[in-house]
Amino acid sequence: MHRRTFLQTSALAAGGTLAGGPLLAAGATGAAVPARISIQLYSMRTIFPGDFVGVLEALKMMGYDEVEFDKLHDRAPAVVRAVLDDIGLTAPSALMPIEALEADADAAFAVAKTLGHRYIIVPSLAEPRRRSADDYARFATVLNGFGARARAQGIQLAYHNHDFEFNAFGGPRSGYDVLLAETDPALVAFQMDLFWVVAAGKDPVAIMEAHPGRFPLVHVKDRTADGTMVNVGAGAIDFRRIFAASERAGLRHAVIEHDTPADPLAFARASINHLRTLRG
Repeated sequence: MHRRTFLQTSALAAGGTLAGGPLLAAGATGAAVPARISIQLYSMRTIFPGDFVGVLEALKMMGYDEVEFDKLHDRAPAVVRAVLDDIGLTAPSALMPIEALEADADAAFAVAKTLGHRYIIVPSLAEPRRRSADDYARFATVLNGFGARARAQGIQLAYHNHDFEFNAFGGPRSGYDVLLAETDPALVAFQMDLFWVVAAGKDPVAIMEAHPGRFPLVHVKDRTADGTMVNVGAGAIDFRRIFAASERAGLRHAVIEHDTPADPLAFARASINHLRTLRG
């Protein structure tokens, strides 16, 4: 699709809800939704590579000020940074497999600095490396090591959960408990994926309150009572209650996500519009 046509279509589809500038600062009666809302570009993967600039511009027009990368789709970091700067977007966070850090951490940090990332987020831990609580303890040591190297570069390392981290292996502590207990808060932060926490039968607010200041980012992802992933606001997760705990959690970045949206742009628009309603 031609870039101009794409943007005109996106603007019309938004139904007059487009907005720029800071969004969603908490009102006197509203939830403390972060003022700048991000979106994980994995949610856009079916359309993003073919219209890289057009998708980013459409997201900006919807009111997104930030994006979170999971890959650059064979584009040079400097080129991507120039596109972001031209559109008026920032990319404070990106997902990066632990294997990429283990292969060449210095190269990973260089890419992050070019793109302006303040957070590098390890998105998962491969199954062979998470078969026991001791495995998680060893991984905590790995995270602390890379967290120290990242901090020296002015970058914060973080870890993103799924539901499998809540396996306790028959003992008193789950893998997530081990990671929270055995990583240094100064070196390792956490990006809580709200969908997967709820899928594991856990309460996001209880975890935030038990570990204050450790969750500067969340993945805002919704689910129905039967576990179906849906647009933010179309499911059963109580985001107002979660955002009410955001100050204690240390939350700075709410990153909207859907793993398999039928219409990525419609999902992005509906989800940010729902967060607007939480102001009060």
